Amino acid sequence: QVQLVESGGGLVQPGGSLRLSCAVSGTIFSINVMGWYRQAPGKQREMVAQITSGGSTNYADSAKGRFTISRDNAKNTWYLQMNSLKPEDTAVYYCNVELRNQFTVLPTSYWGQGTQVTVSS
Repeated sequence: QVQLVESGGGLVQPGGSLRLSCAVSGTIFSINVMGWYRQAPGKQREMVAQITSGGSTNYADSAKGRFTISRDNAKNTWYLQMNSLKPEDTAVYYCNVELRNQFTVLPTSYWGQGTQVTVSS
């Protein structure tokens, strides 16, 4: 069973910082991409940041310069460091991983349970 557990959300004032983490466990042959997505009320889910197995990163325009995605391959864990937070960053944040294991030859996506981030004064 592949399981993702994420944490680190909470309430923060504008200009503050939060660090989200996500760990995947289970039988894993290889990981292609680790990422973070968010969904605000009344909005569609959007990609925030991704990091590939080769270390390449990709950010949404709204996150560039403020957010940083990183990983710890030994722990199968990845992080989203969020600085200079704005009220419009308020959303449920979901971690995502694309991987292969014994049950699938082609890469398959798995999602975390979501963690609430609220930016408010």
